[in-house]
Amino acid sequence: MCLSLQDLTVSLLAVAFLTSFGSSMLYGYNLAVVNSPAVYIKDFYNRTAVARNGTSLNEEALTLMYSLTVSVFAIGGLLGSLIVGMLVTRFGRKGTIVKTTVLVFIAGTLMGFSRTCGSPEMIIIGRLITGIHSGISLSVVPMYLGEIAPKNLRGFLGLVPSIFIGTGVFTAQILGLHELLGKEEHWPLFLSVVVVPTFIQLLLLPWFPESPRYLLIEKHNVHATITALKWYRSKCNIQAEIEEMQEEQRSLSSVETLSVWALLRDPSVRWQVLSVVVINIGMQLSGIDAIWFYTNDIFEKAGIPPPEIQYTTAGTGVIEIITGLIGCFTIEKLGRRPLMIGGFSMMGFCSAGITLALILQTNLSFMRYVSVCCVVGIIAGFCIGPAGVPFLITAELFKQSHRPAAYIIGGSLNWLSNFTVGFVFPFMQMSAGAYCYLVFAAVCVAVAVYVYVVIPETKNKTFLEISRMFSKKEALLETQSLDHLDQLKLKKMNGYGGVEHTSVELDSSSSAP
Repeated sequence: MCLSLQDLTVSLLAVAFLTSFGSSMLYGYNLAVVNSPAVYIKDFYNRTAVARNGTSLNEEALTLMYSLTVSVFAIGGLLGSLIVGMLVTRFGRKGTIVKTTVLVFIAGTLMGFSRTCGSPEMIIIGRLITGIHSGISLSVVPMYLGEIAPKNLRGFLGLVPSIFIGTGVFTAQILGLHELLGKEEHWPLFLSVVVVPTFIQLLLLPWFPESPRYLLIEKHNVHATITALKWYRSKCNIQAEIEEMQEEQRSLSSVETLSVWALLRDPSVRWQVLSVVVINIGMQLSGIDAIWFYTNDIFEKAGIPPPEIQYTTAGTGVIEIITGLIGCFTIEKLGRRPLMIGGFSMMGFCSAGITLALILQTNLSFMRYVSVCCVVGIIAGFCIGPAGVPFLITAELFKQSHRPAAYIIGGSLNWLSNFTVGFVFPFMQMSAGAYCYLVFAAVCVAVAVYVYVVIPETKNKTFLEISRMFSKKEALLETQSLDHLDQLKLKKMNGYGGVEHTSVELDSSSSAP
């Protein structure tokens, strides 16, 4: 196969940018967009309560309302992740991305007119719908890019969405500056800007072909597969890739697309499923969403002067993009494991550092800057690997028949963890104070250890090769388990409760006449 780094064609790069710009970027944008106008949104909730009931909301009710506004995005994401398998099987990978753009237009309209209508409910429903769209996109975009990419570029293209997630966060931080859309009169427009990149995506993406792997293995359309591959591999001999797909197709000829329940019951993929569970839960319980949702509050508690907070927050967005680019351009050389292990380890170290800095900053004024550095370190550690590799790994660990169900499991757990952190973190902060970050530190270290021990390197391997690697691992573990059982059977208890080691051969000879 003549695939090399020079095989990054204009078509591949364009479709990676389009799907990430119109879908993945919205996830990052919606994570951070409620941060800057938080005061104005809370004031709107209060004024609406006074207009409706004659009394304002107390502090607990207001915190609950705002926490719901933040975390309902994750509820929508959970719902979206649960239906992604059905959508990609019916409409294809690209087809799902195109058809779900309607959700963004509905959500943008609701949030944009919420103040005019005097309806906090429109903000919450709009956030729910954008969450559904992001829940679908976070699964289907990496799936689509993973299937159209040659194996030696799969890591590179697979991390493009994570760069755009960081770009979305940065865009929200910049537009949220007081000089731009950070004023009270502009916050509804600020929330509804998401329709712009989606509109551009809707205009251009339909001109690109569907995933060749989907067309051949699931739709059995050889002609469309060849056309799509020629589009994405214009200068290469595509015969070897078609043969590899046909080999996978033959191995799955008697296998339907698996449901989630069937995937969970399949013993041949137990380690792959467990790995997807660990890295997706770990991705969110690492505390990154607590950092993104409540960056301004963290910097305020760190002692940053209020007028400077918005610029400090925007500065972290630059770090996200730079570290995302570093991960994207090094993943094919370093591999998936180093980025995951290094990223989670760095996040764990910096989470513990935030706790230490917040405790000591009352006595040591320079600790406020240490806490800011730790926030930057957490964001950098996340964006260099854990931000995108879990979605890429989910595509790589499974065959075509298992992949949609795997994304449902990984995506639903990812969003459930996202919701948990977004909703619980303010109350954790109130009850545990600075010590709440130690929970995130422990999770990060645990995930790093799991990746080091269990997940093999998948760089530059086909989907079938990766599947066989796990099959060998499963066989090795079963052999070790049987050996251990045999050793236990050879042990014989003596009359005093001690363990007496006697071999089978000795027993046999002693019983012989």
